[in-house]
Amino acid sequence: MKTHFDILRKSRELVLKELEGLSIVQLHTIPQGFKNNIAWNVAHVLVTQQLLHYKLSDLNCLCPDDLIESHKKGTLPTVTFTEEEFEEVKELFAGFPDTLQEDYEAGIFENYSEYPTSSGFVIHSIEEAIAFNNFHEGIHYGIIRAMKKFV
Repeated sequence: MKTHFDILRKSRELVLKELEGLSIVQLHTIPQGFKNNIAWNVAHVLVTQQLLHYKLSDLNCLCPDDLIESHKKGTLPTVTFTEEEFEEVKELFAGFPDTLQEDYEAGIFENYSEYPTSSGFVIHSIEEAIAFNNFHEGIHYGIIRAMKKFV
């Protein structure tokens, strides 16, 4: 499992590097041909990780409910973050991989509710959820890189 946590940390590091130098306006710009923006993608990845790992394990998510409601699967950008709010999102984004690993190693993920993903893969366990989440984050890393060329 250590490799899965290392991949998660590295992918988040790469996303944060892509954000460097972007203004708050650029983060919220929806490029032509896209239906969301970079800020939404970052918050969506954060929220999805919490839902896949904690909620489906019958545990409380570690991010605010309003962030979950506005950035879960099926949502579109409706929130414009202030610079301070987006800094908070980035702090959670950077810190949650360590928290996940600590919680996993502490054995708190005792139950898992099976979840069929929109890509057709069915997740049966926290281990599968961690692996699938890395795949999901890789998709959004690519989307963020593509969007960055247009903002």
